[in-house]
Amino acid sequence: MKMGRVTGTVVCSVLYEGLEGVPMLWVQPLDKNQTPKGKPLVAADQTRAAGPDELVYYEGGREAAMALDTTFVPIDHTIIGIIDGVNTIAADGGQGK
Repeated sequence: MKMGRVTGTVVCSVLYEGLEGVPMLWVQPLDKNQTPKGKPLVAADQTRAAGPDELVYYEGGREAAMALDTTFVPIDHTIIGIIDGVNTIAADGGQGK
């Protein structure tokens, strides 16, 4: 699983059969410190509940297609859930973010 932040929505004029009604969202991948990592990507929202600026976890590759109601559709990334909060332990043993 990977962590990201929803930055916007994508409007599709043509959808592959099986993706009807599945929202497509722009997601900025994040590292464990919630710092942007890499380029933004488009992910199908399996939860159908994620919105702008929400922290989400997503999957890529074959697992992304398997997470949707209609499996094995041509999709590279799927939002699996919404993250309520992140707790990390700092390198010095103190509390991180």
